[in-house]
Amino acid sequence: MKKIPDTDKKPILLKVLLLQPIPVTTAIVPLQPQEKKIISERERLIVQVERINQMAGELEAAILELKAIANTLTTQKRYPVLKCKNICQYFAVSVPWVKRKPDESFILTTRRVDLFRAEREAALLAQQLRQQTKKRLALQRHKKNKSGAEAHTKGLFKKVLVNKS
Repeated sequence: MKKIPDTDKKPILLKVLLLQPIPVTTAIVPLQPQEKKIISERERLIVQVERINQMAGELEAAILELKAIANTLTTQKRYPVLKCKNICQYFAVSVPWVKRKPDESFILTTRRVDLFRAEREAALLAQQLRQQTKKRLALQRHKKNKSGAEAHTKGLFKKVLVNKS
C-alpha cells in the first residue's frame, strides 16, 4: 500500500479508507414545496385598492384615446360616410376610484374624467403665446420709435446748427 502524507504529517492508507464504510450521521432533507407567502387581509385590501386605481387610470386613458380618434375622424374629409358633424357625443364620465382616508379606511367613489382638459390647456397656451407675441411686438415698436425719434431729433439739431451758421 501506498502511504500519502497528510498536512498533519499523519500517514493515511488510501485503500483502507476507500473500503471502510462511512457512518451517516445526518440525513438529506427531502425537498419541500415552498410555502406560499402568507399575506394579511389588510395587505390584500391595499393591493386590491391599488389594482382598482390602476385600472381606472387605464380606463381613463382609453376614453381619452377614443375621443382623440373620434376627433380625428370628424376633422378628416376622407370619410364622406360620416354625414354628421360630430361622430361622437360626450356626456359627463367618471371612473371608479378608491380614496384612502386619514384614519386609514377607504372610500369607494368615482373620479370625473375631464374630456376637454386638452382643449382648455391648448387654448390657454395659445392665449399665453399671443400675449407674449403682443408684448414682444410692442417692445420692438417702442425701440424702433425711440431710435427713430432720436435720429429725427439729431437731424433737427443738425439743421438748426447749419441754418445758424
